[in-house]
Amino acid sequence: MSGHNKWSTIKRKKGVADAKRGQAFTRLAREIAIAAREGGSDLESNFKLRLAFDRARAENMPKDNIERAIKRGTGEDKDGLAIERITYEGYASNGVAVLVDCLTENRNRTLSEIRHVLTRSGGNTAEVGSVAWQFKHVSYFSIPAENVNFDKVFELAVECGAEDITNDDEYIEIFAPVENFKEISDRLREAGFEPDESDLRFLPKQEIGLDKEKTLKVMQVIEALEDLDDVQNVYSNIEISEEALAALETE
Repeated sequence: MSGHNKWSTIKRKKGVADAKRGQAFTRLAREIAIAAREGGSDLESNFKLRLAFDRARAENMPKDNIERAIKRGTGEDKDGLAIERITYEGYASNGVAVLVDCLTENRNRTLSEIRHVLTRSGGNTAEVGSVAWQFKHVSYFSIPAENVNFDKVFELAVECGAEDITNDDEYIEIFAPVENFKEISDRLREAGFEPDESDLRFLPKQEIGLDKEKTLKVMQVIEALEDLDDVQNVYSNIEISEEALAALETE
């Protein structure tokens, strides 16, 4: 998974254009609205809302936008269209499995856009369940390793039920059951450890390794999917090599 985390870091370092930032705010607002609709507006009791709120603040999303999104989710704002979460399954080129997590007001439009991106690259959409079994839903935390005591993070994470903790000298990554997310998040914050990524994500049970050129083509497909307005996240089972990462960084 470290390759995927490094790719996320590369994207952040490249910066975000105004248009991209506006798109990010739209996605975050939808995430906040869904979380508020499902669990209420209290940040302390609704950990999904707290997660979305923290991510929005990290992206410098204006406070008014966040408050409107919460009201939209709780029903106080009656003007918003109904949003639903749906995950589409498919394959990019070279048999790479993808899960496309979406928040949409029009599932037919969203499916059409995803199908267009995949088929244009030689991939295809797939039936429900035919791809999802290749992934596991987990809590994920990534902490920059510099000046961090790995043993303390390891002990804390194990106490909170983490299933795996890795350290590649750049990042400490924690993988845990979904239901343990809030406890680990709270304990990390209390101990002064600041993850640069923390979320619920789909982790591939086994990754597919391809050569650099094929990897870059698959990453182009994944980026095209990520650029769609209704797409929140794209998860894949591709293994991103250091060579491919270096090429992505210079693009």
